[in-house]
Amino acid sequence: LSELGSESAKIKAMGIMDKLSTEKTVKVLNILEKNIQDGSKLSTLLNHVSFKLCNFTTLCRTEFCSLEVTKSADACLTAINIMTSPNMPKAVYIEDVIERVIQYTKFHLQNTLYPQYDPVYRVDPHGGGVLSSKAKRAKCSTHKQRVIVMLYNKVCDIVSSLSELLEIQLLTDTTILQVSSMGITPFFVENVSELQLCAIKLVTAVSTF
Repeated sequence: LSELGSESAKIKAMGIMDKLSTEKTVKVLNILEKNIQDGSKLSTLLNHVSFKLCNFTTLCRTEFCSLEVTKSADACLTAINIMTSPNMPKAVYIEDVIERVIQYTKFHLQNTLYPQYDPVYRVDPHGGGVLSSKAKRAKCSTHKQRVIVMLYNKVCDIVSSLSELLEIQLLTDTTILQVSSMGITPFFVENVSELQLCAIKLVTAVSTF
């Protein structure tokens, strides 16, 4: 799927996506939706516990989840690349696929990326004393798992591409509300400057919708 995402971006840039069969393109989008769903509710995190404290089974499960989440991100990017290509037929703007992309993105922003980049958004599974936002950030490690950095970059691309989609396709009010929330929240999160730039594009697109 990673290769498919790269190829779809190239085809989009060449402006020849619309030359593909509409029927086949719709089938591809429906398959992509299933792949997006696979990683929509999986966490790639180990609840911020040291790897040394995790047993082999837990590490294997986390590795599996990471692969599924990354695969789903690639599926999101491929679907968005198809929909935001020039001169695409109306049939490719499948509401279920669009909603699935948004659900995936929102879930992993809130449950995977924000907690990794800004400790204020972390939930301590063991409870513990209440720390101020400043104290939490002071204790934060800047080290990120490779899969987290990769996911962050992919999600930035998805958010940016969603702003393109808003300029092309009319979306439902419910979807617009979800997108608006997705675009505003990054400005309350620290250490996500690239995402904030993408969010500016998204919020701008929503405001002109």
